[in-house]
Amino acid sequence: MGIVTGTGDEGITGLWSGERVRKDDPRVEAYGTIDELDSFLGEARYWLKRADCLRIVGEVQKDLFRVAGQLATKTGSCREPMLERDAKRLATYIATLEAEVNLTGFVIPGGTPQSAKLDVARTVCRRAERRIVSLARDADVSVPLRLYMNRLSDLLFILARAEEAVEGKIRYIKD
Repeated sequence: MGIVTGTGDEGITGLWSGERVRKDDPRVEAYGTIDELDSFLGEARYWLKRADCLRIVGEVQKDLFRVAGQLATKTGSCREPMLERDAKRLATYIATLEAEVNLTGFVIPGGTPQSAKLDVARTVCRRAERRIVSLARDADVSVPLRLYMNRLSDLLFILARAEEAVEGKIRYIKD
């Protein structure tokens, strides 16, 4: 099968579960924003200096395929749905990095190239979460998926600060 199928030329696309929907359907908006987030994380990975941050972002990128797959499944069940333990895993990473970084105030994003990339990914993550919340008004979106996305924006924030801390470049509003 080639990349060009022509099946979306009229503004309709297929979900993983087989249904055909408009390309501006809230479900497509949600998983499309996850795809955008994954791309920004791919760019951020190029710049990361810390091995732990690189490993965590790689894990998150794999998780996002599961998130997108779950969002693209309208009927039936997703092969690998997000579970509560996925959000807990992110919370553990957050707690570990928070203890190390020890923030002392409000941060101005972008102290280093790698943190700037993570901060952009964080804002895209928050937009994805808003799209998912909108979808959840009219469709079934699992609680574990929503929890995961909420934790993910926090994780991306602290990953950016951890990358800045390596170089002593965390910039606070008061500075």
